[in-house]
Amino acid sequence: QVFQPLHALRTAEKELLPGFHQFEWQPALKNVSASCNVRIINGLSGWTSTLDDSPPETITRRFRYDVALVSAIKDLEEDIVEGMRERVMEDSTCTLGFSVLIKESCDGMGDVSEKHGGGPAVPEKAVRFSFTIMSISVLLDEGNGQEVTIFTEPKPNSELSCKPLCLMFVDEADHESLTAVLAPMVAERNAIKESRLILSIAGLPRSFRFHFRGSGYDEKMVREFEGLEASGSTYVCTLCDSSRVEASKNMVLHSVTRSHDENLARYEIWRTNPFSESVEELRDRVKGVSTKPFIETHSTLDALHCEIGNATEFYKIFQDEIGEVYRKENPSREERRSWRAALDKELRQKLKLKPVMRMNGNYARKLMTLEAVQVVCELVPSEERREALRELMRLYLQMKPVWRSTCPAKECPDQLCRYSFNSQSFADLISTTFKYRYKGKITNYLHKTLAHVPEIIERDGSIGAWASEGNESANKLFRRFRKMNARQSKAF
Repeated sequence: QVFQPLHALRTAEKELLPGFHQFEWQPALKNVSASCNVRIINGLSGWTSTLDDSPPETITRRFRYDVALVSAIKDLEEDIVEGMRERVMEDSTCTLGFSVLIKESCDGMGDVSEKHGGGPAVPEKAVRFSFTIMSISVLLDEGNGQEVTIFTEPKPNSELSCKPLCLMFVDEADHESLTAVLAPMVAERNAIKESRLILSIAGLPRSFRFHFRGSGYDEKMVREFEGLEASGSTYVCTLCDSSRVEASKNMVLHSVTRSHDENLARYEIWRTNPFSESVEELRDRVKGVSTKPFIETHSTLDALHCEIGNATEFYKIFQDEIGEVYRKENPSREERRSWRAALDKELRQKLKLKPVMRMNGNYARKLMTLEAVQVVCELVPSEERREALRELMRLYLQMKPVWRSTCPAKECPDQLCRYSFNSQSFADLISTTFKYRYKGKITNYLHKTLAHVPEIIERDGSIGAWASEGNESANKLFRRFRKMNARQSKAF
C-alpha cells in the first residue's frame, strides 16, 4: 500500500471527494450550475457580495448540496446493492423510484479561536451544517405503490454518518450573516426537492428522489430558522402555540400544530397587520412569529438538549429541596448559594461529579440516575420530600428511553406504551408537591417532554434517531482539526 506511486494515491483520494461521480438531474436544478465536477467551493458562491464586506473567501467553505448528496449515495453503493439482494429484488426492475430520507443538522460552536497562535484573541464562532442519509427505499412498480426500505442508517447519531456540508465562521446569533451564508444552500435544497437524480449504482442508471427533514437543530436554531421569538418568550414551544402560563397549568394535553407554512403565513400577518391591531393583539394572533421563517425545519424534540434542559431543571429542584423552599417565601442569594455548594460537594464526594459551568450531556446523564437522587436525599431533611424526589426521578427514568432510543418500539416497548400515563403522573407530581417551582412557569424542554413525545413518535417512529448528536460529536472533530492547523507559536 505504502509504495504505490503518488498518482495512484491521488486517484484513490479523488474518489473520496464529492465531485468525482457523474450524475444528472431531471429536470435540471434551477439556479444551480449543471457542472458535475465540483469540489469544495467557496461557501459564498451564489451570493452576490459587496465591496465593503470582509473578504468573503475567509468566512465559509461548503460542498454544493447536490454534489455532496451524490457522493454520500455512492458511499452507500454496496449497502444499496446488498439491501436489494436481501429483499430478493430483480436488479433491473429497481431503476425507477429510489426514495432517500435525509436528516439535516446545524449547530453553532462557541469559541473556536486558535489557542496558541500569535495574533489577537478574536472571539471566533463557527456554525456547521451537515446531513445524514437516514434511509433509502425503493418504490415497487407493481402499481400498488408500496415502498420497501433497503437501507437504514444503523448509527444515525454517529459522526461517521453525519456528512459536513457547510462550515461557516459566523455567530449563530447573527441572524443576518447566517441567513446570507445559508441562502444559496437553501436554494439548492429547494431545487433538489423538485427534481430527481439519475445516478449509476451497480452499473445501471437509477433515479433518486430526496426528502429532507431538518430535525438536528437545538431549540435556539429552530426558533431562528422558523422566525419565532427567542427561547425566553411567553410562547414556550416550537411545536405548539401554548403560552408558558397555559403550559404550566395544563402540562400534558397539547398537540403539535406549528409548521413552516403556517409560520410563513403568520409572518405575513405580522408584517402587514391586516386587522390594524395593537402590538399585543397582533403578537397574540401570530403566536410569537416575528421574523421571516428561513429554513423549513421538521418539528420534533431535540433529544440531547432535552436531556440537558431537564437535568438543569432537576439540579435546581435538588437545590430547592435541600433548602426546603416549599416552606419559605423568597430565600436570599446567600442561602441559595450555600445549598448549591452543599449539593455540589455531596455529588463530588459520593458520585465523583465535578461541578460544571454549563450543564453538558455527560453531566446530565450522570445526574439523572437513582444513585444521584439517593445522594441528594441525604441532604433533604423530611422523609416525605425524599420519597417525592425518588418518585419524580423514577418516573423520569421511565420516560427517558422513549425519546432517547433510536427505535423505541423495539428497544423499550413497555415504556412507550406507558408514556402518556407516566407523563401524566409526573405532571401531577410537579404540579402538587413541587408547585412552588411551577406557578405560571415551566421550562421549554420539560413542556415538550410531557406534552409532545407520544405524538412525535407516532408520526416519525423515533425521536432519538433524529437528534443532533451526530453533528455535535463532529464538532469535537472540527475543534481538533482547528488545533492541528493552528499556527504553532514560536515565541516563548
